[in-house]
Amino acid sequence: MSNEERKTLPKRDEVDEKFKWDLTSIYGSDQKWEEEFNKVKEEFPKIQEYRGKLGESAAKLLEGLKFSDGISRKLENLYNYASRKSDEDTTNNTYQGMLSKVQGLYNAVGSASAFIVPEIIQIPKEEIEGFLQEEEGLQIYKHSLDEILRQKEHFLSPKEERLLALAGELAQGPANIFGMINNADMAFPSIKGEDGEEVEVTHGRYVELLKNKNRHIRRDAFKAYYSSYQELENTIATTLNSNIKRDLFYMRARKYNSSLEAALDGNNIPVDVYNNLIKVVSDNLDSMYRYIDLRKRSLGVEELHMYDIYTPIVKDVQMKVSYEEAQDILMKALAPLGEEYLSLLERAFSESWIDIYENKGKRSGAYSASSYDAHPYILMNYTEDIDDLFTLAHELGHALHSYYSNEEQPYIYADYSIFVAEVASTVNEALLMQHLLETTEDEEKRKYILNHYLEQFRGTVYRQTMFAEFEKLIHDKAEEGVPLTPELFSKEYLDLNRKYYGDNITLDEEIGIEWARIPHFYYNFYVYQYATGFSAAIALSRQILEVGEEAVEKYLNFLKGGSSDYPIELLKTAGVDMKSPEPIQEALDEFSKLVEEMKSLV
Repeated sequence: MSNEERKTLPKRDEVDEKFKWDLTSIYGSDQKWEEEFNKVKEEFPKIQEYRGKLGESAAKLLEGLKFSDGISRKLENLYNYASRKSDEDTTNNTYQGMLSKVQGLYNAVGSASAFIVPEIIQIPKEEIEGFLQEEEGLQIYKHSLDEILRQKEHFLSPKEERLLALAGELAQGPANIFGMINNADMAFPSIKGEDGEEVEVTHGRYVELLKNKNRHIRRDAFKAYYSSYQELENTIATTLNSNIKRDLFYMRARKYNSSLEAALDGNNIPVDVYNNLIKVVSDNLDSMYRYIDLRKRSLGVEELHMYDIYTPIVKDVQMKVSYEEAQDILMKALAPLGEEYLSLLERAFSESWIDIYENKGKRSGAYSASSYDAHPYILMNYTEDIDDLFTLAHELGHALHSYYSNEEQPYIYADYSIFVAEVASTVNEALLMQHLLETTEDEEKRKYILNHYLEQFRGTVYRQTMFAEFEKLIHDKAEEGVPLTPELFSKEYLDLNRKYYGDNITLDEEIGIEWARIPHFYYNFYVYQYATGFSAAIALSRQILEVGEEAVEKYLNFLKGGSSDYPIELLKTAGVDMKSPEPIQEALDEFSKLVEEMKSLV
């Protein structure tokens, strides 16, 4: 029985076992976890025996690296089990305690092994190359060692590195302060709801209120929400300014040419990739303007306001999909990925990889998580809404990416970078979207699906690129010595909204303060990866559908690549060159086509 059929949420022990994940592939019991925890706690201090000795010989370097990997691998399993158990029921103190213990152990291990990279940096490159020739077992670490040496010019002396490490906690200050302001101290006014009742505006309710079909509720929620940020604009501007100064400090300390270059170098991403994204999206804003015009016409308003861009432009459509139906739909939608991929989907469904329904105390939302020695796990809170179908497709994409990487790569290369993390999940969503558009005959349902897809494009490609452009702009100004004031932030942000949404929308003054609520502006040039990952996925899904087997083989090899090469190179082997503007252009061409199709239906 799904939770849709129940009046109240069940307790965890009332949920049928067939709807729960099975964590015994990590540890057979809590006692086994405790035994492993105690072993790791006893073993990890031995890493100190390698301090100051990694450069002595090839054998000693290999021994130190293998010992460190062994501890990390066990620690990953400990964390995976405790975290999954904790998320089953966040009120269970036993698993909260286990999670806290393993987090403490993670910190202790990280501190004890922090000497490894700085010590390798001090070994001359010629000596490392000699070690690689001398010790066959080191060959597996070649890419990892090359990656450390690639950034050698940006590392400092051991004493200077220690000082930078000591400053790490201080550097997190602006983000932590913003988090407390935004999540703990921020209070919002109440507004009049559907029946005249008082409804408190909150972070969780805000977007839902903007989707409300009642326009005065959307308007009042919008104005109430941003009034609270306007009251604190000076404090939040100072906090964001401090965060940007942090980025400039590390950029200068590590001898980079810009904050952007410093942020992208960790994944060896050329600055041109970032700039290309902004340029190509900027050159294709006419499609967004047509979408805004379509939205205005569909809603039947004389003036389209910023609080009108989230509400659906189609009438309410009931598209309930049971979990059993979802499995069947996904098997058909993802069939283009081949029999091997489908067999892994079958395993995910039949071997208890997925925790399906909500129960009391269960963590909200959805995710995929894995460790090297166990198959991936997916947390869902499935409610039979069509959005849950897309979420399931999304998380299965992550899960199978992790499965392939873990199966094909040694431990050190099994984890993939953030730059490619959203590719596999979005490929699955794109294939599902195409399948639904091909098989849905009901016109209202078809419009509903198209609206969902168009909003994904707007939110993931256009909006995240606007964020990326704002982030680059304010860092550039800081590097030029321009004072970063609340007035500057709001003016530049308002101008970007005008650029991205066009003249056919009324730019309410409140939108100028939106920069004050975006936590990603404290993540150091993170958001562009949502747009590049989405664009790469659209290009790959088109190749899979149009080219077939050859494209599928390349794509599966990409999934198996982990971090065995730089993310740009891995994507290139799949058939997408993110150094070129083509993948971004292909995605935006798809958006343009969808806008025209939607225009023909509404």
